[in-house]
Amino acid sequence: MALVPYEETAGVGLQKFHKPLATFSFANHTIQIRQDWRQLGVAAVVWDAAVVLSTYLEMGAVELRGCSAVELGAGTGLVGIVAALLGAHVTITDRKVALEFLKSNVQANLPPHIQPKAVVKELTWGQNLGSYSPGEFDLILGADIIYLEETFADLLKTLEHLSSNRSVILLACRIRYERDNNFLAMLERQFTVSKVHYDPEKDVYIYKAQKRNQREDL
Repeated sequence: MALVPYEETAGVGLQKFHKPLATFSFANHTIQIRQDWRQLGVAAVVWDAAVVLSTYLEMGAVELRGCSAVELGAGTGLVGIVAALLGAHVTITDRKVALEFLKSNVQANLPPHIQPKAVVKELTWGQNLGSYSPGEFDLILGADIIYLEETFADLLKTLEHLSSNRSVILLACRIRYERDNNFLAMLERQFTVSKVHYDPEKDVYIYKAQKRNQREDL
């Protein structure tokens, strides 16, 4: 899912992905994310959407202290790391093949007293949902996970399973293709969706989604 070649602006735009380390400052911590484009491709580099979503969390847009959160398709784990530093209990997920790489970044960037708040766990959308309780999380995070049309149904199934009527879903993405809008339309059939943030420099939107209650559907 996250390990396929990815269309993006060539040249200068891709140079940052080939750097072995990407450095950020969030929550009064310097975060150094190891990248490995050659081995793991898109799962092992920091995309702009992850930076924008991390910034949005740092702005205090949602209450993270004591919150139960999950990051889907985490890749390098930047968003989950920032959420943990800001006080959330975070389950940081990706497919099995990316887990060791993900775990190494999480362990390298969380102080020992915060590490217990972050769990790295396998989650392949639509498949091993039985290892997660229905409606388990207060907050569901995803950065640049809307790009492969063949995963859309499984992603929706996963969001439906993990969220309760009280859960908030935050998805950060750049709208590149018509299929990206198609996913948002699919999402709106099951969730109330609103645009809550836009970063014009990075051309990244953040969408907030919550389950439609039965009264709304009547």
